[in-house]
Amino acid sequence: MKTVLLTGGIGSGKSAVARILQERGVPVFDCDSRAKSLYDDALTSRLEARLDCVLRDETGRFSPRLLAARIFSDPQALAGVEAEVHPALLEDFRQWRSRQGDVPYVVMESAIAWDKPLFDGVYDAIVLVTAPREVRLQRAMRRDGATRDEILRRMDAQRDLARRADAVIRNDADLKTLAERTAIAFNLLSL
Repeated sequence: MKTVLLTGGIGSGKSAVARILQERGVPVFDCDSRAKSLYDDALTSRLEARLDCVLRDETGRFSPRLLAARIFSDPQALAGVEAEVHPALLEDFRQWRSRQGDVPYVVMESAIAWDKPLFDGVYDAIVLVTAPREVRLQRAMRRDGATRDEILRRMDAQRDLARRADAVIRNDADLKTLAERTAIAFNLLSL
């Protein structure tokens, strides 16, 4: 069984492509949502101690927004969080993948796995989703309820990986066109 890394910058439309694939019966592992599920009390406490800050909202639950605000402005803090979270996420992915049965490939949706040495060798191909910068910015602001400056900082932190992609899906039209482009990209991979 092969693994395809589905990636792209913030607001590019990775999740829309992932939904299209899921509708077609392709198993998709969403790294963001799976990582959030790993933030139990123990992990949150370790991160709060490592970062010397509170990462829980007023109800006492882990707050991804508080974490994002802390790590996007501090590379050392980001590295510390990744050292805690990424190994757990990789193990979760491997367990999930082993339960997928007899399928030709699975998809790992992640904005960052392509740039992290820990994930080297986990995927067999990279599919990049792209969209114009202003479109990505507006999508991310709407989705995350974040300011323009917050999203621009996140966008600037994500490097261009088009040179490493095995296929590119341009997401600048309607969902029907996106579905057609997704089918073409995955057919090109010959999985």
